[in-house]
Amino acid sequence: MTEQSVEVAVEVPVAPPTAFKIFTEEIDLWWVRGPINFWDSARAIEVRIEPGVGGRILEVYADDALERGVITAWEPGERLEYRSSVDDTETTITFDPIDGGTRVTVVEALVDGGTTADYAWQNVLHWFPAWVTRRDTAPSTPREVGRLAIALYYEDPAAAARWLHTVFGLETWDRIPEEGRQPSWIELHAGASSIILLKRTEPGAPAADHAAWVYVDDLDAHFTRSQDNGAKIVQEIHQHGFRSYEAEDLEGHRWTFVQARPTQVWPKNH
Repeated sequence: MTEQSVEVAVEVPVAPPTAFKIFTEEIDLWWVRGPINFWDSARAIEVRIEPGVGGRILEVYADDALERGVITAWEPGERLEYRSSVDDTETTITFDPIDGGTRVTVVEALVDGGTTADYAWQNVLHWFPAWVTRRDTAPSTPREVGRLAIALYYEDPAAAARWLHTVFGLETWDRIPEEGRQPSWIELHAGASSIILLKRTEPGAPAADHAAWVYVDDLDAHFTRSQDNGAKIVQEIHQHGFRSYEAEDLEGHRWTFVQARPTQVWPKNH
């Protein structure tokens, strides 16, 4: 049964008018650009909030945009509301003054008669304080992940993430899972390189405990090349946020090839 509503809150060390401005105007700077954080990760170039009642919340593509919601209330420094265009929810975001800053609260509620609810903000809002904390010293450009990542398979990925964070000092643009939590997706980083932690016992997991992820410009052409030259295709091209396929090399190592976003440019010295 779908929950009727979900509420999540964070605190940031700035006044409500500033928090509101950062939240709405700089969403593309604090939104984490991981492979699962867009409806269509292969095409996404920006997340945008258009100001004012009637403004849209957009996932922007090079030649189009996905409307994720339409704003129904806009009170700078206090509150904004929007009706989702992708599920049956209404979302209210409030900015309440507290000692030393602002509490930002997001409530997503199923509308009367609604049947589908994504409730994504509970996995998103915690990105916001990290940007507020570092925005005065960080470049005002979106943080894009690199073209090469590794996937590591563990019996307990959450415990592994805590260990790798504590012992090796690996950081995350997302969050380290707390004791008792086992997210389906955990992503650590070394600079712009991603380290994806997956569960070893998932159906279809490779025999090896690691795999390489490579972002390519033309996934369809890459798939054809791999197939024509004898790669063992483990899973054909499919899409779940990101668009990808999986193959094994001549000694059975698993490779995942992912369609690169237009913003995932090669380094200038490439």
